[in-house]
Amino acid sequence: MSTSGYPEVVIAKGDGIGPEITDATLRILDAAGAKYSPTFIDIGEKVYLSGNTSGIPQEAWEALIRAGIFLKAPITTPQGGGYKSLNVTIRKTMGLYANVRPCFTLKPYIPSPFPDMDMVIVRENEEDLYAGIEHRQTTDVFQCLKLISIPGTQRIVRYAFEYARQNGRKKVTCMVKDNIMKITDGLFASIFREIGAEYPELEQEVMIIDIGSARLARYPDRFDVVVTLNLYGDIISDIAAEVSGSVGLCGSSNIGTELAMFEAIHGSAPDIAGKAIANPSGMLNGAMMMLEHLGQHDVAERIRWAWLKTLEDGLHTADIYRQETSKRKVGTSEFADAVIERLASAPALSSSSKLASKPVQTLDYHRKEVKKELLGIDVFLEWQGGKPAELGKKLEASISAPFKLKMITNRGVKVYPDGFDQTFCTDHWRCRMLTVDGNSPRNADIPKLLQTLVEAGFDVIKTENLYQFDGVRGYSLGQGE
Repeated sequence: MSTSGYPEVVIAKGDGIGPEITDATLRILDAAGAKYSPTFIDIGEKVYLSGNTSGIPQEAWEALIRAGIFLKAPITTPQGGGYKSLNVTIRKTMGLYANVRPCFTLKPYIPSPFPDMDMVIVRENEEDLYAGIEHRQTTDVFQCLKLISIPGTQRIVRYAFEYARQNGRKKVTCMVKDNIMKITDGLFASIFREIGAEYPELEQEVMIIDIGSARLARYPDRFDVVVTLNLYGDIISDIAAEVSGSVGLCGSSNIGTELAMFEAIHGSAPDIAGKAIANPSGMLNGAMMMLEHLGQHDVAERIRWAWLKTLEDGLHTADIYRQETSKRKVGTSEFADAVIERLASAPALSSSSKLASKPVQTLDYHRKEVKKELLGIDVFLEWQGGKPAELGKKLEASISAPFKLKMITNRGVKVYPDGFDQTFCTDHWRCRMLTVDGNSPRNADIPKLLQTLVEAGFDVIKTENLYQFDGVRGYSLGQGE
């Protein structure tokens, strides 16, 4: 709480169109009587280029931790130079595990073929491929690790169900690719079903992400709350926003246990920066979600009515202007002026709680005790020596008990033993070694094995221990194994 008695809100005006849409949004908030004490920070492109490779200075972190509320405009990550996305850095560092993106249509004022679309995408925000752990392992092959955890999945799935319950939603859909990624996406789907049993009043379904995305694009009005993994959620939330009318209209919240961040879902649009034509609606919708989070529901509702009335009256920025439905094309500042003028008005459009982003209490994670047994090891090699059979024979001649070569795969496909000449191979080989006669190896046996392989001339680039947990295999089979 600030010295004014109002909650402190950290504000970053960002890059590109960020300062323009932030100024427009703050003018609307102030005119509507929003109660907050602003603290402005610099983050993004200017900070990156000053030599701070994280894009955010230490004093900004301190402000975020102190305030716990962050209103962020779009920022630019400079191309090249290996700069990491600051959006991802903030979400993960501050534990913002739930990304909530409402997507709804405003037909007839914003053209859309789906007049009844009103859905919310709840995206896991910290894990998956966005862990950002990548390696070049061989001359030919590059790797990105997909990390899914039990506590991370439990937290986002429960958030989605609680969000649906608290906001009067009727259905929760889980989108995964568990027919291919049976361990990672399979975990997400199984936890969804397990937690879903606690919410019998809500309709529930699990969909494969590819057909789910297609149906979302074609029949978005059939969805209500969708919960999914990080990458899938990033993609389908943009699809949903676009088919609702415009990506430029949508805001989002990023919810954690100690910090909440609110933003537009679009980028910094440097191509139109400084032209005073950007649509501030995405930032404004993010700010309305922030006001809901702060408990200032009446202010959020007043702004929402005024915003809807502005759209209803046909005052549209260039991105949503249509000659057949719009009355006047307006710029960023003029659009904000129009919303302010209508703060005492009510639109014909329904003003429901579509933007509500209430804090959701999730249960603490309690790690279960499991019996973990080492069964073997996958040794990854860079090898350019010839056919798979040559590698297999050389490995079999090099290793000894307690390990035995089970198979070799290349890009996940079994190529030894009994491989096919038609399988294309790179220089990246996974060599699965299990113990002889099912005897469990000791951890101390692994460095001895690796030393043997190195002495035999093999280039070991990575290893993965193979475990079973409570008797269940904790690793995938090779294709064709």
